[in-house]
Amino acid sequence: MKTRRDLLAIAAIGLGNGLWNRSSASDVRVEPANRIGVSTYSFWHFRGEPVPIETCLERAADFGFDGVEILHVQMEQAAKARGEELAGPLLRRIKQRAFALGLDLIGFSTHQGFVTPDEEKRKSNIAHTAHCLELAHELGIPTIRVNTGRWGTSKNFDELMANKGIEPRLPGFSDDQGFEWVIRSFEALLLKAESLGVVMGLENHWGLGREASGVLRVIRALNSEWLRATLDTGNFLENSYEQMEALAPHAVLVQAKTYDGGGEWYSLDIDYRRVAEILHAAKYRGYISLEMEGKEDPATAVPRSLERLRAAFRS
Repeated sequence: MKTRRDLLAIAAIGLGNGLWNRSSASDVRVEPANRIGVSTYSFWHFRGEPVPIETCLERAADFGFDGVEILHVQMEQAAKARGEELAGPLLRRIKQRAFALGLDLIGFSTHQGFVTPDEEKRKSNIAHTAHCLELAHELGIPTIRVNTGRWGTSKNFDELMANKGIEPRLPGFSDDQGFEWVIRSFEALLLKAESLGVVMGLENHWGLGREASGVLRVIRALNSEWLRATLDTGNFLENSYEQMEALAPHAVLVQAKTYDGGGEWYSLDIDYRRVAEILHAAKYRGYISLEMEGKEDPATAVPRSLERLRAAFRS
């Protein structure tokens, strides 16, 4: 026999279910704020001794970040400087340390280039990218940053930046040919990415990917969930917000540049509240990865940048 208490409990459950059934998900859902990570690039700009990834993890945790994006070249060079091999034991140690610190490993920033008529060079870059996918898988990282590559006619990167990322084509070749090389190269990597469960995020990173239209040309040609976009807020030098708006629906990771102390190559005044509105409109719910590219000491510039991003993306 049910007691009065039992009957009241049943009635309360029924009332609660009735209220829930009458409520739509939109009535009760609270739109989550984007979590904020930091790229290890923020602590090392290809100058001097590379800062070890473990050190970057410790600093990120101390500053209060939610995750860390690893720069592949930095991890490789830091390991080499210590006489270590970039292999399983080191990767597992990094993965374990991030977990112990309560940090997600959110991205793996890699370099490759497919804009070359030399088929062997393209094959070499395909193999390199496949290896990077394997490293990311070993680390438990869900996405790698990839590039189209560029013509390589600039004397060096400083000259490329002085020319706002624009450089002449190789004589006798066209952008259409370059895009075909890029598209076929990424096509060769799709099955590898899918088998490992790691998404390639094509960044607006100079070369044929300097503008959103170039990134989207490649993504749309392949139409695969394993090749999406990494949106870098600091690499659009014209019509930046319009280009971010075009790329945002395809983004799997957003890299947010800051320039405390003046940029290494240039500085931009980015309105991150406006960026947050663009991403919200595109229903982007993923990570924001800080890339502090200023000359100020990361010890002060990185936590200040974090507060700036928090104010924009969590308000």
